[in-house]
Amino acid sequence: MRFAVSPLWEVVASYRLLRSAAAHRVHRRWAEQVGARVTAAGLDGGWLAELFAHPGYAPDFLNPAPSGPAPTLAEELAVLTVTPADRVRRDLDHLARHQGPLGPRLRALHADPPARLDRLAAEIEAYWQLALAPYWARIRAVLDADLFHRARQVAERGAGQVLDDLHESLSWDGARLRLRGRKQSLARRRTGPGLVLVPVAFGGDRVRSRVAPPDPPQLAYPTRGSGTLWEPRPTADGAALAAVLGRSRTRLLIELDTPASTTELAHRTGLSAAAVSQYLTALRAAGLVSAHRAGRWVLYARTAAGETLLAASG
Repeated sequence: MRFAVSPLWEVVASYRLLRSAAAHRVHRRWAEQVGARVTAAGLDGGWLAELFAHPGYAPDFLNPAPSGPAPTLAEELAVLTVTPADRVRRDLDHLARHQGPLGPRLRALHADPPARLDRLAAEIEAYWQLALAPYWARIRAVLDADLFHRARQVAERGAGQVLDDLHESLSWDGARLRLRGRKQSLARRRTGPGLVLVPVAFGGDRVRSRVAPPDPPQLAYPTRGSGTLWEPRPTADGAALAAVLGRSRTRLLIELDTPASTTELAHRTGLSAAAVSQYLTALRAAGLVSAHRAGRWVLYARTAAGETLLAASG
C-alpha cells in the first residue's frame, strides 16, 4: 500500500466539477476565477468536454497509476499518450454505454488512439496551465498535509486504521476492504500488485476507484482540509519585507494570494503595466513567483517559497 499525489486526478476531478450544475460549495471561489478563462480559451467544448459529458463514469486510461509518490503532470501525460489502443477503445465503449453515442473527437480517438492521444494530452496541458498550475502551491500544501497525517496514523496505529479512517464509505475488517456503493467485488488475484491511495483536493465527498490490471488498483479519496483551500489568507502589512524587497515588489507578492495577470495586478495596485511586468520578472527570477501561459493568458502566482517568505515576515 502506498500514497501518491496525482496531477491527472486533480485535472479529471476539477474539470468535472467545473462542468457540473451543482453549486461549488468548497471550490466556488476557484470556479468563479477559472470558469471564464476556461471558456475564453475554448476548453469548455473540446476533448475534455466530450470525455466528461456524463457525470458518472470517467475513462480509466485518464488516470494511469502514479509511478512514484508525486509524479509531475508531464510524467503522467507521457504514460497517458502511450496507453494501449485496446484499453482506450474498451474505456470509450464503456463510456458510450453510460452516456450514449460518442462525440466526434471521441469517435476519432476510438478509431485511432495513437494518432489522437497527443492532442488530448495537449488540451489537458492547456487546461492545467489555466486552471491548476497557478494554484498548485496552495493545493499541494493541502495534499501534503493530508499525507503527513496519514503517515503519522500508520506509525502510531497501523495501516489498517488508515484504511478504516479514509472515508465513511470505506471499511477494513482485517481481511477485506469494503467500498460501499461499488457494484462489483474485486478479488486480489485479479488485480495488479499493491494498492495506491490518492488524496484529491477536488474529489468532492466520495471515493472513486480505478481498477485496470496490470496496474495496481487506485482509490482516490477526498483530502482532509480541502474546506480551507480557498479561504483568504491573513494579509500581512509587508513593512518588514518591503525593507528587503522594496514596497512595490512586496505589494505584488501580497496581491498574488489570488493568481492574476499583469493587467489585473496593475489595476489592483495602481502601478503601470510596464512596472508590474518588471517587478514580476525580478520576483520570478528569485523563485518567489511563477508564470503560467495558456494561449493568450499568462497568470502569475506565488510559489511555495513566496508563501514561506510572507509567513516568515509576519
